[in-house]
Amino acid sequence: MGDYYRSTRETKIESLSPELKAAVEKHIELHNLGPILNDALICIESNSEKIKKGLFAGPGAKAVKSTVILTPRWLIEIIKSDHDAAFARSAQLADITVTDYEKSPFYSKIPDTGIEVSGRFTDASEISMSFIGLGKDVVGGKFKAMLIEAVINEKK
Repeated sequence: MGDYYRSTRETKIESLSPELKAAVEKHIELHNLGPILNDALICIESNSEKIKKGLFAGPGAKAVKSTVILTPRWLIEIIKSDHDAAFARSAQLADITVTDYEKSPFYSKIPDTGIEVSGRFTDASEISMSFIGLGKDVVGGKFKAMLIEAVINEKK
């Protein structure tokens, strides 16, 4: 996690690339989620670029793009790396817990910025965890605050 430079920008669902749109549409259709994107609160794009240390960048993807859509009830993430095709996953806000990574015990060992999402994702039979890298910038902070607030509101 700490090996990436991260930046976040706000975007619109309509401006997603055809590959990202296809991935989210396929996910929605596969899980019969209906029109969950109709009331989106925010859509962001978080770019993570591997920091080169020494002569080589090391293992793993050199670039990862996470497009994240927040609605009043859903969190939808579309992930695309330079090695893999885009794929989407989702979770109902009532089924997840969100933690600011910088407040986690792991931050002192591996500094990074983003959020940890744990709970039940739509396509998983067990509880799992996901890290969404965010830039330490205005949009990253705005999204983090909106997501935490939306999860709290959904659980009231």
